[in-house]
Amino acid sequence: QVQLVESGGGSVEAGGSLRLSCAASGVSFNAIDMGWFRQEGPGKDREPVAVIDRYGRTIHSVVMKGRFAISRDVAKTTLYLQGTGLQPEDTAMYYCAAGDVDWRGYIPLRPSQYSYWGQGTQVTVSS
Repeated sequence: QVQLVESGGGSVEAGGSLRLSCAASGVSFNAIDMGWFRQEGPGKDREPVAVIDRYGRTIHSVVMKGRFAISRDVAKTTLYLQGTGLQPEDTAMYYCAAGDVDWRGYIPLRPSQYSYWGQGTQVTVSS
């Protein structure tokens, strides 16, 4: 059974930093794609922040202008998201997601391509 548990959210001032963690169980990082998504509020779409596939390849949102970096610890099955120079528009609920479908070399970016989700961790950036 796949379980994802996020931690590390909180409140920071504009320009500050946070590191989010996602402890994953029931998965092998060599056989699954992982990603961070965020949602500004109820009814808003979830948007990709960064993803890392089973081969270790990464894609980061261009819109977020390099403020986020995704990484993983394969041995600990833990996913990380480092945010630096955060801005008020980064305020959102951040979700960790995992997908086990093999897209044959394509790195999945759509929320619908991920089957497993954590409960989310709130990030609030004040101006």
